[in-house]
Amino acid sequence: MCCSWKVKGGKTVKKHLIAQAIAERRKETIAFLQRLVQEDSIRGNEAGAQAVIIEKCRKLGMDLDIWEIDRTEVGSHPYFRCDREQFTGNPNVVGVLKGTGGGKSLILNGHIDVVPAGDRKDWSDDPYSGKVKNGRLYGRGSTDMKGGTASLLLAIEAVQSLGVPLKGSVIFQSVIEEESGGAGTLAALQRGYVADGAIIPEPTNMKIFPKQQGSMWFRLKVKGKSAHGGTRYEGVSAIDNAVTVIQRLHELERDRNDRVDDPLYENIPIPLPINIGKISSGEWPSSVPDVAIIEGRIGVGPWEDMESVEEEMIEALGDLKKIDGWFDQYPVEIEWFGGRWQPGSIEPGHSLIKTLSEEFQKVCAAQPIIEASPWGTDGGILSKGAGIPVAVFGPGTTELAHDADESIELEHLFKSAEILAGFIVEWCNQPV
Repeated sequence: MCCSWKVKGGKTVKKHLIAQAIAERRKETIAFLQRLVQEDSIRGNEAGAQAVIIEKCRKLGMDLDIWEIDRTEVGSHPYFRCDREQFTGNPNVVGVLKGTGGGKSLILNGHIDVVPAGDRKDWSDDPYSGKVKNGRLYGRGSTDMKGGTASLLLAIEAVQSLGVPLKGSVIFQSVIEEESGGAGTLAALQRGYVADGAIIPEPTNMKIFPKQQGSMWFRLKVKGKSAHGGTRYEGVSAIDNAVTVIQRLHELERDRNDRVDDPLYENIPIPLPINIGKISSGEWPSSVPDVAIIEGRIGVGPWEDMESVEEEMIEALGDLKKIDGWFDQYPVEIEWFGGRWQPGSIEPGHSLIKTLSEEFQKVCAAQPIIEASPWGTDGGILSKGAGIPVAVFGPGTTELAHDADESIELEHLFKSAEILAGFIVEWCNQPV
């Protein structure tokens, strides 16, 4: 790799000037991220934050495509999993910087939607304050993943400011619905946005993920038999049966993870988790409950397909009849609903990972950590749906995502932007 680039007029630009260009925009970038975080862009309320994105893309001279998802069109795709009926007023946003030709194209994909803030009493400040304290910016979405989106746009701006030409096009995407299954990225794919590679700046703590776990939501209906609480022995508690079901799910999780031998998962305690996220049962304290509903999420390995994982879970729950004859007469009913994230994978030696790793080394003077993602991203839609190589890399940490007092270390945002700026130039100027 060279240490400088040719720009218009035959002049050269030293790569260290990227760091300078980013440093000059620190204050502006912090203010931009504050504005993004201050927009409560939970599901169905993404428009305000997208307006901030649109304003920034226009400033950067991008060719903009702003559209509302048509559920009828995207709903026909086999990867579509979304219970949202309409998307009116909350658009997808794509900004394109067209290359001069002959170089590799690149998708930079970030999601604008955030999960709800939860109990505001658990937050030290307002969840949408954007407050900066001790080098961190606080607020829902700061780490997952508006900080990553800010790093993408800062990287693009730094490259533009230096006048470095790009042979390949850069396609910046700010999509909705990632937290609920990826309908926004799927709609962008259906609209024709494909590329030779893609970066998704989810909060990896600046690790590089060539592999992403997939996941599915499930709903289990567990039967019991109602009776008066005073003679509960005449009934069968659906709650007690639900405990048996959950124990079987724990066993399934252990069995599935015992089979994982991918070295990229060595440092992840549970590569393929099964999470119980919601339980409901009973209508009256003095009655034996006759139904329990369990909702959760099962992880899907990059080497697996959704259908085989479904079958394995169905078989595991079917084995309950060997433990308790009740489940032979009243088997657990399984419904696959809501969010579904496709797994994704490229080899760690892929040119996308190699180029990104080299830029990381130049900026950080250290080797990057290469791991597998312990959670789902929109990357699986891009890789499975269009064969696009995807790397997940960004500032922020998973531990703070979806939690109270979510925050991002600003220095990591700027370092990520510096790495990504160098990567954009190197990747987009590689011959196709």
